[in-house]
Amino acid sequence: MGATPLQPTVRSLVPARIDRLPWSRFHTRMIAALGVAWVLDGLEIQIASIVGPVLQHAGTLHLSSQEVGFSATIYLIGEVVGALVFGRLSDKLGRRKLFIATLGLYLVANGLTAFSFNYGIFLALRFIAGMGIGGEYAAIHSAIDELIPARFRGRVDLAVSGTYWFGAIIASLSEYILLNKDILPDNWGWRVGFFIGPILGLAIWGLRRTLPESPRWQLAHGQAEEAEKTVAQIEREVEASGKTLEPVDPDKYIEVRPQESVSFLQVARILFRQYPSRSLLGATLMISQSFLYNAIFFTYGLVLKHFYGVSDHDVAKYFFAFAAGNLLGPLLIGRLFDTIGRKQMIAGTYLVSGALLAVSGYLFKIGSLTAFTQTALWTVIFFIASAAASSGYLTVSEIFPMELRSQAIALFFAIAQVFGALGPTIFGSLIGDQDHPDRGKLFIAYLIAAGVMGIAGVVAAIFGVKCEGASLEDIATPLSSIKKVPERLAETLDDIEAGPGPAPAV
Repeated sequence: MGATPLQPTVRSLVPARIDRLPWSRFHTRMIAALGVAWVLDGLEIQIASIVGPVLQHAGTLHLSSQEVGFSATIYLIGEVVGALVFGRLSDKLGRRKLFIATLGLYLVANGLTAFSFNYGIFLALRFIAGMGIGGEYAAIHSAIDELIPARFRGRVDLAVSGTYWFGAIIASLSEYILLNKDILPDNWGWRVGFFIGPILGLAIWGLRRTLPESPRWQLAHGQAEEAEKTVAQIEREVEASGKTLEPVDPDKYIEVRPQESVSFLQVARILFRQYPSRSLLGATLMISQSFLYNAIFFTYGLVLKHFYGVSDHDVAKYFFAFAAGNLLGPLLIGRLFDTIGRKQMIAGTYLVSGALLAVSGYLFKIGSLTAFTQTALWTVIFFIASAAASSGYLTVSEIFPMELRSQAIALFFAIAQVFGALGPTIFGSLIGDQDHPDRGKLFIAYLIAAGVMGIAGVVAAIFGVKCEGASLEDIATPLSSIKKVPERLAETLDDIEAGPGPAPAV
């Protein structure tokens, strides 16, 4: 049976009213409440990485190296499952319900992880916590892009994605203290560490509950009246902060006939039949950045230890410079994605970071680098690569119709995670063991990663979409959209259809 209209066709200026808003306290509050999702993921990944060796101690869970590694895999699998499940629900039930539910799921699961008394319970809770964070990705990016005015969307989305590294820095600093045996015993420090994320999440829980549903989602799901009320509420809050609202162009209304939820089969057909080049673009950007980051991030400690003789304790010092470059990149150059343009900046950041990685790989091969200069080069490379990686998430959240936005983000996130998992395996095997590290083989690994980034840059240059300053509805026409005609023409057509009619009352 085909999709049934939820209500008659409606015309609305809701998207245009959102896009013409000036930046205000409402937008800052929204970013603070929603953007924490990336901070939490960075925090989780880094905490798991740091506490892994501690969980092998007899006084803790007494895990093997294989069990520690598998727990990280389980968390990543949970992220993929959560993204797919909650991405589907976000498109069906709404952004607000899901970004509240997924945060709650993460808070509970991660808090309970601190009380794990055996490996099975620990794995189950890591999987559930991963589901919560994976679901956050789909709902959060959809909500942010649909509520942020078009002219700010690029820099905001990139900055939010970049805060992953702020979470990683918080985790490293916290665990540096908590895992100090002079402060806490082994079996307490790692448990307290798993409370850091929930405490941060609880701090913004109340703030997130005050956020409205996406008016764009409401409009597309037969809630036109609610959409108008939501936008009016946002406008009142913006005006209350002292901002002046510009008039809305009456020719920018959108005409929609809301439809039922889109099935997985319809999502696949729409993505790969109607938008094949955009699907290629999204998949390429997401896969390449995932491969690069997993390859470098999960092996940088091995490189410092095996080739430069850096002690386990001192690896953390080099991490902070690496993380700082990743954090600052999207924050400092994100604005250029809205001014110079998406296509130019996305292609440029992928190509430049790939080229720099190849050069640094050659310098590494010939032995011209020290631990300090190696880290300095990584910091510069990932200052640029971090913006490139963040633009992958921005791209897949912009270039597909609103009704399947969350599912598209979830799908490409899942694909990227699968391919990205190959990175550490390839790099780890080419590094060699501690007694016989092989610079030549690792150079080949760097060239592979550089080539992957280069291919993504070329694909972006060819198939990139000019999204800067454009309404989401102009980038990808909603499935529920009927047509867009000038308001004055629409009124004339309505008058013709209605006939002369009675004279207006006085």
